[in-house]
Amino acid sequence: MSTDAAPRTPPVATRTPIVRSHHGDDVEDGYEWFRAKEDAAVVAHLEAENAYTEQRTAHLAGLREKIFTEIKDRTLETDLSVPTRRGDWWYYGRTVEGQQYGIQCRAPLASPDDWTPPDLSVAADVIGEQILLDGNVEAEGHEFFSLGSFEVSNDGNRMLFGIDVAGDERYTIRVRDLVTGETLPDEIPDTFAGAGFSPDGRFIVYTTVDDAWRPDTVWLHELGTAVSADERLFHEPDERFWVGAGFTRSDKYLMIGVGSSITSEEWIVDAADLRSTPRVVWPRTEGIEYDSDHAVIDGEDVLYILHNDGALDFELVRVAASDPSGPREVVLPHRPGERLLGVSTFRDWGVVGYRSGGLARLGMLDYADGTIRELEFDEPLYSVGAGGNPEWAPPLIRVGYGSFVTPGTVYDYEVATSELHLRKRQPVLGGYEPSEYAQERVWATAQDGTQIPISLVWKRSFGDAGAAPRPVHLYGYGSYEHSIEPGFSVARLSALDRGVIFAVAHVRGGGEMGRQWYEDGKLLHKRNTFTDFVDCALHLIDSGYTTADRMVAEGGSAGGLLMGAVANLAPELFAGILADVPFVDALTTILDPSLPLTVIEWDEWGDPLHNADVYAYMKSYSPYENVRTDAPYPKILAVTSLNDTRVLYVEPAKWVARLREVGADALLKCEMVAGHGGVSGRYNAWRERAFELAWLLDVLGVAEV
Repeated sequence: MSTDAAPRTPPVATRTPIVRSHHGDDVEDGYEWFRAKEDAAVVAHLEAENAYTEQRTAHLAGLREKIFTEIKDRTLETDLSVPTRRGDWWYYGRTVEGQQYGIQCRAPLASPDDWTPPDLSVAADVIGEQILLDGNVEAEGHEFFSLGSFEVSNDGNRMLFGIDVAGDERYTIRVRDLVTGETLPDEIPDTFAGAGFSPDGRFIVYTTVDDAWRPDTVWLHELGTAVSADERLFHEPDERFWVGAGFTRSDKYLMIGVGSSITSEEWIVDAADLRSTPRVVWPRTEGIEYDSDHAVIDGEDVLYILHNDGALDFELVRVAASDPSGPREVVLPHRPGERLLGVSTFRDWGVVGYRSGGLARLGMLDYADGTIRELEFDEPLYSVGAGGNPEWAPPLIRVGYGSFVTPGTVYDYEVATSELHLRKRQPVLGGYEPSEYAQERVWATAQDGTQIPISLVWKRSFGDAGAAPRPVHLYGYGSYEHSIEPGFSVARLSALDRGVIFAVAHVRGGGEMGRQWYEDGKLLHKRNTFTDFVDCALHLIDSGYTTADRMVAEGGSAGGLLMGAVANLAPELFAGILADVPFVDALTTILDPSLPLTVIEWDEWGDPLHNADVYAYMKSYSPYENVRTDAPYPKILAVTSLNDTRVLYVEPAKWVARLREVGADALLKCEMVAGHGGVSGRYNAWRERAFELAWLLDVLGVAEV
């Protein structure tokens, strides 16, 4: 393991005590002043932290460059996505060697019966390629660039696109005439992602956010009119709920969705009369979630609704679109432990996503008898999902597939014959052979006896996993019912090829094992998420996979909260902890309803502002509140972004300062022009990941391999 050539002095932040008082509890916080983002002293402190981190990791510059080069050399830089058919065109994206951002393109269909994607290896002029949007051109003059909305009208004549050049996820929508190439005067600032055209192309439906960064209002903009004249279609005043809107695949309805972590509601608007009054599908009921999609059965408009009313893992019902609150026909009944995830409806059949046995699965729904025909794959661990299917009546369904060892793969599933047509597998240059790597799932026993799945992937040439202790990179998340799927990573190969085992602890709070798995890791059960991760680490040590001095943990956002909690619970189990945009000052944030998303988050964490029991529980685990003085911490690297609107930079900045007080070797890296997802541009993102992996490998003692 490398050592520093000479001692260095980290930045020392001035303590300016501020007392926070709730439920009779007074807490003194010396670093809350970091929250003043525009304060020159705060900016200077963050820049000093960056300089210190760069100095401390300077010895890794060569390794960083080597890993970046490995990622770059394994990636086909000039590449193409698989074209998706919509209307009279095939839509696809290009990347070009040396360019940061993708290029959105299209080519005309050869004939109305053409469902086989065109051969894009031929000259662009041969297939009639048209460049719609070049991200590299749009990003000129900006340090950050992100595309939040992108859609072409049904007739193919106009395109809308929403751009963020700050990283704060507030997008300005512009419209371009694809016939003339002219950018129209319609310009809509400060929108949320995901705007779209109405089916007739006359209108744009978009959403805006409130001061807490909550999408709360749906608007209707008529092309050619002033934005000031835009009509408000829907507003949600309850601060616990997000709002979103989109048209059904059939183009029959606009669906306005309202949702919190535990409750949802939908409103339906006839797409032919967007100014008509929305009507509710099912009135909201606390704790009931549902999601609907339109189909036509025997000439009748119906809604297929996935819901959890009396069905923990959800059931699928069918109702009349004219009377959604009327009789419900059960299509797929509730099956405990088999979590229904979603249904997409097409003219002739539906596609159902669900989880069973800890894996995502995909099946075709027969409208006539409600049976499911599951798509089968031969790997023990994999991820699968439907996507890129905008057409109402296709003979094929686009499917995405991958695993820890199989690069991302695109299939077209032919419904009539059940055949999978391979359209593309992510190329990995340099002679990558999937057979040289192995994956498996093992199980750890939690403190309460629950079996926790752990996914492992490693390179076979280093021997069987568990045959001898090896370096382990243990990843976790465990919140919002989000599942960490078995997926391929080019960057991960740089660690696997140095003998590192990559492991995912599928802890409670995620959704891997069904809805109860989530329920058992949230609110007043949140500590299960943290203790599960510790128990997974102990299992890997006790089973001979690794040792404590050869294991690094990683998690981001809510997974960063997991990292902070684990650092306090079991610092002795890890050589290092990598925390990306970590939610480590959770109690302070969730106590303040003026901060972005706080009120929405009460369904996930509880409401400590009004509930003393929730306050005490959160205080017992919030990492910033529980930094220890009685145990040495592992090395810690916290990565954040100044313009992050989801987990504010102030949280990791305060956490690192507090850790330093107890002598922890903690580093902070703050991107000064970026948001929650980090830097923009693929080369920048590769360099950022190379920085993190170099630090991780150095801590694991394999930096020179």
